[in-house]
Amino acid sequence: MLMVAYMNDEALKKTLSTGTVHYWSRSRKKLWKKGESSGHLQILKEIFVDCDGDALLLKIEQKGGACHTGYRSCFYRSIDGKIIGERIFDPDEVY
Repeated sequence: MLMVAYMNDEALKKTLSTGTVHYWSRSRKKLWKKGESSGHLQILKEIFVDCDGDALLLKIEQKGGACHTGYRSCFYRSIDGKIIGERIFDPDEVY
């Protein structure tokens, strides 16, 4: 798993029409294309729906890191805080 993000109807439609993953930023209240600032795009491969029909799982091809902190995944720490992932880019050089 690389990350967890919110997707509204607009983001889903844009993802399906472009093949590049889009999300809805609830804090900024705007649509965003993953990687639009960093170039670390997510290319859609498949979408799966859970049994309740209220959650999606996207199978993607990740270009670069998924996490804005420079790691491939946002889940780069264990529960005790140990870093278990490898930083693949310097966020100060990207953002």
